[in-house]
This record gives sequence, C-alpha cells and structure tokens, in this order.
Amino acid sequence: MFSFLGRLPLDRIALVLLALVCLVAAGLTWLADHPEHDPRAPLTLDQPEGWATGLKLAALRDDAKACAAFLERSAISPEILPATGDGACRREDRQQLAAVSALGFGLRPSTAQTTCAVDAAFARWLRHGIEPAARAHLGQGVARIEHMGTYNCRRIGGGEEGSWSEHATGNAIDIAGFVLEDGTRVTVLDDWEEESGGKAAFLHAVRDAACGPFATVLSPDYNAAHANHLHLDQARRTMGATACR
Repeated sequence: MFSFLGRLPLDRIALVLLALVCLVAAGLTWLADHPEHDPRAPLTLDQPEGWATGLKLAALRDDAKACAAFLERSAISPEILPATGDGACRREDRQQLAAVSALGFGLRPSTAQTTCAVDAAFARWLRHGIEPAARAHLGQGVARIEHMGTYNCRRIGGGEEGSWSEHATGNAIDIAGFVLEDGTRVTVLDDWEEESGGKAAFLHAVRDAACGPFATVLSPDYNAAHANHLHLDQARRTMGATACR
C-alpha cells in the first residue's frame, strides 16, 4: 500500500488518508452503536446476539473476574460459597444459582450450587432463549424451571474409568422440565416428541438456544441416557468451541 501511495501526488495521498480515517471513524461509531459485534465491549444481559457474542461467552468460562462482573452488570447477586471437596471433585468456584430468581422465575428444587459460568449462561438462556420460546410456541411465559441437580462426584457415564464429568465440580446442571404461568408442566421425558400443542417445539427451541451460552448441551437426541433431561455444562474448550447435540 505504501508503494502505491508513493506513486501518488501529495494531494491524492492526503485524500486517501482522509478517506481511511473517515472509514475507521465510521466503523468505530457503528461498533459503539452495536456492542454485540464489538469484542471490546463487555457482554450484558440484554445485549443481542452478535459476531462477538461467542467470544464473550467463552471468556466467562475462562475468567472468573469477567464472569462475576457480568453478573454484577446484570443485577444478579449470588451467594458465594466456600470451596469444598477433594481431588477431581474439588469445587473452588461455588455459588448458589442466582440468575433464576433474579430474573423472576422459580426453581425446583429451590437451590442449586453451580459455578459462576453456569449462573451467567443461565441468565442469558432465560432472557434470550426460554422466555421468547415459551411465548412463541406456548403463548405464555415460564413460571418455574425444574432441575435434577448440579453436583455429582462421578466420571462421565458413571464408571470407574474415563474423564470426569463436569458435574464433579458443579460446572453443569440437568434440566428436567418447565412449569408455565397457567400451571401446565412441560417435561423433557414426556414432551420431547409430542406432536401437537407446541410443547415439543418449545423444548427443541430452548435446547437450541442453550447452545450459545453453554459449552455443552446434550438432549434426548444425543442418547438414551438423556431421555429425561437437558444436560448443560461449561466445559472449557479450545477457542471457545461448543458441543450441541
């Protein structure tokens, strides 16, 4: 480029440089108006999906301070719990799941101990996945979310060998179903393949929506072991890669 500029008269060079400056300024202004596409702009709860969203979500899994800052910006104040456990099941990052109640939903059982990354992902999933899907497919909002727990000191598949599950450190949660505002219950076990009424469409939509904020999403489409729940975890992977099945 510099050799090209060297062949131009000075006035043309000035015009080219001015055009470049204007282009950069316009780009920065556009990014300021669209922070979802700007990797430098902090992720917020209401920020829509954008080019940089995946990178920002991955950062919450890898950076405890960034995760805590996201929850603070979202007016979510979890109860931080002391570390516990030993070996592969040592839980240094441990807090009560706070996103559900903070955003006005119920949880059953009423408490769940998770990592900050799970809490943060749950907040994004509620705002951008669960509630819109319920309105679109079922015509009403969700009142309560039913889960099957977060912590279980075991290996994947429950055997004596193999990789440790993300449940071993509370970095996962299993979702069994949802209760709507009118009391209707929608469960993964009973309604995943239901063909009318919108329940199956809702469950598939929330599964797909979870694939953004969570690193791993496993559903009944994956295998029989997940016939009654959606497994969601925040496993750390290279370059923020995710698995959605």
